[in-house]
Amino acid sequence: MFSKIILASQSPRRKQLLEWAEIPFEIIVQSTDESFPADVSVEEAAIHIAQNKAEAVKQILNEEQKQQPILAADTIVVLNNKIIGKPKDRNNAVEILTSLSGEKHLVITGVVILNSHKKISFADTTEVIFHHLTKGEIEFYVDKYKPYDKAGAYAIQEWIGVVGIKSISGDFYNVMGLPVSRVVRELGKLNS
Repeated sequence: MFSKIILASQSPRRKQLLEWAEIPFEIIVQSTDESFPADVSVEEAAIHIAQNKAEAVKQILNEEQKQQPILAADTIVVLNNKIIGKPKDRNNAVEILTSLSGEKHLVITGVVILNSHKKISFADTTEVIFHHLTKGEIEFYVDKYKPYDKAGAYAIQEWIGVVGIKSISGDFYNVMGLPVSRVVRELGKLNS
């Protein structure tokens, strides 16, 4: 159904979502700067970082690979208009989850898909509300799951998502790291 794409991400969650969608892919990553201009919206920030990832990978492809579309994404968590990154350490992870407890936050994934003649970019936003979490629940999660590589210090598909999320409005898979149903539709547009 799909031709092979290049995934410009090492995220195990994005890899899993593409496998579930039965999109053939190979992973090629290049380290990139994850900063963004100060004057952009949170959606534009996520797209900017995804764009940098796609362009960095595009530079290192061989001629055959250049025929394949590149998919890059960046997921950010936003609480009260402030971007929350990945936790620096255990204390920071506990701090982040304490700030999200009982609150509504946004999970925004910026996506860039490009091939030799077209670029598609968009941001998908999902609203998540946590129940009030106890200190014990937060510390249990951080100590057991070590969410140090995750924006917002959590993964929705892990224990804290199962027991701690009160409601979600939008694409569940976007919170995992890729709004995969929209990606499928956008990939279909590439050759049209």
